Amino acid sequence: MINKTLLFTYLYLLVYILLSSGVILYNKWVLSPKYFNFPFPITLTMIHMGFSGAVAFFLVRVFKVVAPVKMTFEIYATCVIPISAFFASSLWFGNTAYLHISVAFIQMLKALMPVATFIMAVMCGTDKPRCDVFLNMVLVSVGVVISSYGEIHFNVVGTVYQVTGIFAEALRLVLTQVLLQKKGLTLNPITSLYYIAPCSFMFLFVPWCLLEKPHIQVSEDQFNFWIFFSNALCALALNFSIFLVIGRTGAVTIRVAGVLKDWILIALSTVIFPESTITGLNIIGYAIALCGVVMYNYIKVKDVRASKQPSESLPERITKDWKLEKKSSDIFLPNDTSDNGKGSSGGNGGASDLNFDEEAPLLSTSRLSHIGRSQLMRDS
Repeated sequence: MINKTLLFTYLYLLVYILLSSGVILYNKWVLSPKYFNFPFPITLTMIHMGFSGAVAFFLVRVFKVVAPVKMTFEIYATCVIPISAFFASSLWFGNTAYLHISVAFIQMLKALMPVATFIMAVMCGTDKPRCDVFLNMVLVSVGVVISSYGEIHFNVVGTVYQVTGIFAEALRLVLTQVLLQKKGLTLNPITSLYYIAPCSFMFLFVPWCLLEKPHIQVSEDQFNFWIFFSNALCALALNFSIFLVIGRTGAVTIRVAGVLKDWILIALSTVIFPESTITGLNIIGYAIALCGVVMYNYIKVKDVRASKQPSESLPERITKDWKLEKKSSDIFLPNDTSDNGKGSSGGNGGASDLNFDEEAPLLSTSRLSHIGRSQLMRDS
């Protein structure tokens, strides 16, 4: 007899993998001058934010699906605004990278997310330097360097944009923990979109006016409503698919699904975009970086298990895990929001555990360790 719960879990994972891969490939196709030829990443990001914010507004204010949280001006100014600024920056830089480098290479560079998050966490005082973690970070970095060296169409500008976007996302994840958690503010996926998406839209407005607006006026014939509507709808659907995955699976399951998604995405990108050539050195470097990420995640799992009180009986642990499972759908904070995606978003309570899919930027949960969050994030 088929276990329906397990069946739905794998179904949600499949939907997440398909949507995350689809949004990344869709963004690349829209932005690339060789295909749809809409080389305006800020505009595309603003469309995503505007659409998500509008949907969240109707769900909160019109249909009253969820109630807004008690948001004071002080919390909004000191928490939501800086988080939205770095979130907008990460999406802007990440989407701009599509103009210069391949999807496959971007996915390889995203292996740097644990490194960036760990560095930012240490700088902000939410995590402590550790020799074992440092060695894993070195391994990841070496792998990415080797993969970059093997890239046939290596582009400095695109690489700088992508790496900058990764560090902007890492800083946003750390700020999410430092600022929002200290305020005791919890946001579910809908209310997080309701507050953060409009603010991110406004932050993108100034660079849009300076960098893209003059050129878009000349290229108005390139705007196709159905293309951009379906693109924004896919990004919104990805947000909610991650919400379902978080409520159904654990950190290790998400991580395995994320690794599978990365390899599928790299393979698909070489088929859909023939110019995305993968070399043997690319694969070797990415494999080395992936080993470092897996080892780092293993350390975090050990930290989580060690932090559990040994006096807890098995029934008590089961009850606690069940309560966390039930509450996971209501908690925005860790955290890991992400890719060009993402995890957006620690395993031990540190900010280095924050991460989630960049394509679905705003989702996270206190239940997941970095293992799951980093995967959900590594993908707008």
